[in-house]
Amino acid sequence: MGIFDLVRGQLVDVIEWKDPDQNTMVYRYDCGGKEIMMGAQLTVRESQVAIMVNEGKLADVFEPGRYELRTQNMPILTALKSWKYGFNSPFKAEVYFINTKQFIDQKWGTSAPVMMRDQEFGMVRLLAHGIYSFKVSDARTFLKEVFGTNGLYTTDYITGQLKRTMASGLSDAIAQSKIPALDLAANYDELGRYMLANVLPEKTAPLGIQISSFVIENISLPEEVQKAMDQRTSMGVIGNMQQYTQYQAAAAMREAASNQNGMAGMGAGFGAAAMMSNMMNSAMNQQPQQPQQAAPAGNAAGFCPACGKPLTPGARFCANCGAKLGGDTCAECGAPLAADAKFCPNCGAKRA
Repeated sequence: MGIFDLVRGQLVDVIEWKDPDQNTMVYRYDCGGKEIMMGAQLTVRESQVAIMVNEGKLADVFEPGRYELRTQNMPILTALKSWKYGFNSPFKAEVYFINTKQFIDQKWGTSAPVMMRDQEFGMVRLLAHGIYSFKVSDARTFLKEVFGTNGLYTTDYITGQLKRTMASGLSDAIAQSKIPALDLAANYDELGRYMLANVLPEKTAPLGIQISSFVIENISLPEEVQKAMDQRTSMGVIGNMQQYTQYQAAAAMREAASNQNGMAGMGAGFGAAAMMSNMMNSAMNQQPQQPQQAAPAGNAAGFCPACGKPLTPGARFCANCGAKLGGDTCAECGAPLAADAKFCPNCGAKRA
C-alpha cells in the first residue's frame, strides 16, 4: 500500500445516507474521526436535505442531488473557515441529513377532557382522537430550534409535543367555530380543514414543521349529552303522538289476548292504554274553557219572579203568592217578555 492510498484511507470521499428506519427524522453522518476530502461526493436523495455544521454553527444546505464538494458550492463553510478560492486541503465538518418526507398515520388524542361552551347544554367536556401526518418544512429552523446536536432524532421525540398542540388547537377551533355539540359529528371535515388552515400553522411553523393532514375520527360527548340526544331521537321516531298512543293500545290488546289470563289481561291492558290515550289527548288538545253564558234574568227557568216557586204552564197567576204572571213573563216557560212582544223570544209561545 502506497502513501497516497494510506492518506486516502484517512479521508472521507463519499457521503450519503440510506434511511433504514421509517421514523428517523435527523441522522448525523458518522465520519469516524476522519476528515472530509475536498472534492468528496455528497449524495442527497429525494425527501432529504443535508446541512453542513462547522464548530456548532449551521453552514451550507444541500437539496436533493449529487455534489462534488468544492469551495464553489460551500460558500458559508468557506467563509467560516476563511478558505481562499481554490483551497484544496481536507477539512472537518459535521454533516446532518434531515428527512423531509411525510410521517403518516400518526395518532393523536386528548389525554384530558376538552372544555367547550355550548349554547344549548352550557359547559360540556369532550374527548377526541384521530390521525395526522407531518413533515419537516424548514430544515435549518428544525435543526436549530428542535434537534440540537444529537446524533439521531426520531418521531418519538416530537409526537408528544405535537399531540398536546393539537388537543389545545382543537379546543380553540371548536370554540371559534361555534358549532353546537349536537352537530359536531357532522362537521369533522370542516373542523379538520379549519385546524390545518388557521390553528396549527402558527403553532408548528416556528419549529420548522408542517402538519400535512389532520383527521378527526371521533369526538365523544358527555354521557348526559348523549342521553339527551337519544331522547330527541326517540321523539323524532315516535312522530305523531296520538297515532303512537293508538298503536300502543293495539299492541297491549294483542299482547293481552295472547296472555294466559285471557280477556282479563286484555281488559287491563286496554284500560291502561285507554287511560294513557285520554291523558295524552287531554294534554295535547286542551282548549281554553269558554265562559258559560249567564241565565237570562227574571223567570227564565219557569219560576215565579216574586216568590220563586215553580209555575204551572199557562197560569196567569202564581199559585203560591198570587202574583200576576201575564204581560211580564211567558206563560209557557216563564221567560221575561218585552212590553210590545207578541211571542216569547225563549220558547216561541204566543203571548197570552
